[in-house]
Amino acid sequence: MASSAKADPEEHNREDEENAPAADDEDTGAQVAPIIKLEEVAVSTGEEDEDPMLDLKAKLYRFDKEGNQWKERGVGNVKLLKHKVSGKVRLVMRQSKTLKICANHFVLPTMTVQEHAGNDKSCVWHATDFADGELKEEMFCIRFASVENCKSFMEMVQEVAESRGKKEENKDATVTADLLEKLSVGESKSDGKDQEEKAAASKDKEAVEDKSETEEGTKDEPASKA
Repeated sequence: MASSAKADPEEHNREDEENAPAADDEDTGAQVAPIIKLEEVAVSTGEEDEDPMLDLKAKLYRFDKEGNQWKERGVGNVKLLKHKVSGKVRLVMRQSKTLKICANHFVLPTMTVQEHAGNDKSCVWHATDFADGELKEEMFCIRFASVENCKSFMEMVQEVAESRGKKEENKDATVTADLLEKLSVGESKSDGKDQEEKAAASKDKEAVEDKSETEEGTKDEPASKA
């Protein structure tokens, strides 16, 4: 009985190992270097040389002439960006998820924004757009979340358009003044040249007359002596 009651130590150890809970993986502290090293790539948006004047979330539509209906271009943030050097302002809008460009055109002096009939949160305008990689005449409609945002957009665009118009007028006036100044300088130079030519011709005429008188006087001298 004693021999049967006595347990086998090895068998007992095996049972303990089987019944023992699994140990957690030990942290050896070793660092495994990645197989491929990814380098940080700078992404250019094309807006680095521009300062934002307006940035509002909205939904943009374009008018499809063939289908005679409005089609959605995307939901995102519409921006007015002013170039740091030239001072030109362009309207840019990208889709929120894909960042695809929905609208991309300059705010010109001829651009006017009008409130969309029947919706005081929307407005419409015409522009020569470059969003699809080529210049196309487009009619846009944009809808904002509030009336205040729509008014802010319309007022800012109108202000920029009027400002660009005044700059164009001043530029044209400056160019015209420069042309008139060059023209007047050219005329004065021409008048001076004409006067010099006339003076030279008068001197030549006097010289010829003096020479003629001298020759006639020389011919008359022998006759007087005789």
